[in-house]
Amino acid sequence: MNGLLVVDKSGGMTSHDVVNRVRRISGEPSVGHLGTLDPMATGVLPLLLGKYTRLLQFFGKMSKSYTGTIRFGFSTDTYDAEGIPSSAPSSPSLTLEQIRLASVEFHGEVDQTPPAFSAKKIDGKPAYKMAREGKSAVMRPVRITIEQFEILSLQGDVAEFAITVSAGGYVRSVAHDIGQILGCGAHLASLRRTMAGPFTLAEALTLDSIEQLAKSGNLQDHMPHPRDLLPALPGVTADEITIGRIRNGGAVNLPDFSAASLVKIFASQHELTAIGKRVAGTLFQPVVVLS
Repeated sequence: MNGLLVVDKSGGMTSHDVVNRVRRISGEPSVGHLGTLDPMATGVLPLLLGKYTRLLQFFGKMSKSYTGTIRFGFSTDTYDAEGIPSSAPSSPSLTLEQIRLASVEFHGEVDQTPPAFSAKKIDGKPAYKMAREGKSAVMRPVRITIEQFEILSLQGDVAEFAITVSAGGYVRSVAHDIGQILGCGAHLASLRRTMAGPFTLAEALTLDSIEQLAKSGNLQDHMPHPRDLLPALPGVTADEITIGRIRNGGAVNLPDFSAASLVKIFASQHELTAIGKRVAGTLFQPVVVLS
C-alpha cells in the first residue's frame, strides 16, 4: 500500500507505537512518520506508507502548530507533566498580563536549549538515553523560529496557549523557559499538534477509524491524491516510452518548468512514478523511482 496517512494520535502512545499499529492494520511493512510527537502529545502525525517512504527527503523541514497548556509553580526534569519535579513547588500569583509580557521573549528567531530528555544526539547517542542513565549531557542551544506564541487564557496556575514553531523547536522548552523568566518554574501540562506543514487536524484520522476503513477496503480512498502531495513540485504525465526510460534510471527530456529543479513524474493520472531532478535545460534525471 503506497500513500500518505494523516493520523490524529492519541495520548500515551509513542510515534513508533502509531507506526507499528498502522503496519499491522494496513499490512504494509514500510511505514515512517514525518516528525515525532511525544507520548503525552496528541494530534497531527503524518505517515508515509510503502514506496512513498522514499519521498521523506522531499518534504523538508516543516513548521508545526500546537495548542496546549502550561502549568506554573514548578519545573520538571523532562519539561513536561510526565517528568519528576526539579524545583520546589510554589503558588505563584501570576496575572494573564504578566505571562503575556514574558511571552514576548518567544517570538521570531531565538536560541533554544533542547530538553535533556529529547531525541537530540550527543556524540551519536540520543540525549534521553544518557539522561535515563543518569549521565549529564551538554545541550547546545539551537537557533529556531517561533512564528506565533499567544497566551490565550489563564485559569489558576494553568495558561492556555497557541504556538507555531519551526522544525527542531521544542514546545516543552518554551514552557520551561517562560517559567524561568517568571521565576516560579513551569512545565508543559498538555499539548495537541494542530498542523504539521500542510497537514491539519481536519484531514486527520484516528487509529480506530483507520482500522475500520482498512477492514472495509476503503483506506486508500482516504489518502491524499498523489498529485496533491508535495504541492511545491510541478507534475507531468509522461508517455510510455519516457516512463520506460525513467524506470531504468535514464535521463529524459520533459516540458520546461522554468526554475523548477524537481518535478513529479506520473505514468497516469494517479500513478506517481518518480521524482526527477533537472540536469540541464529540459533534461531531468530520476532521483527516486517509485514504480
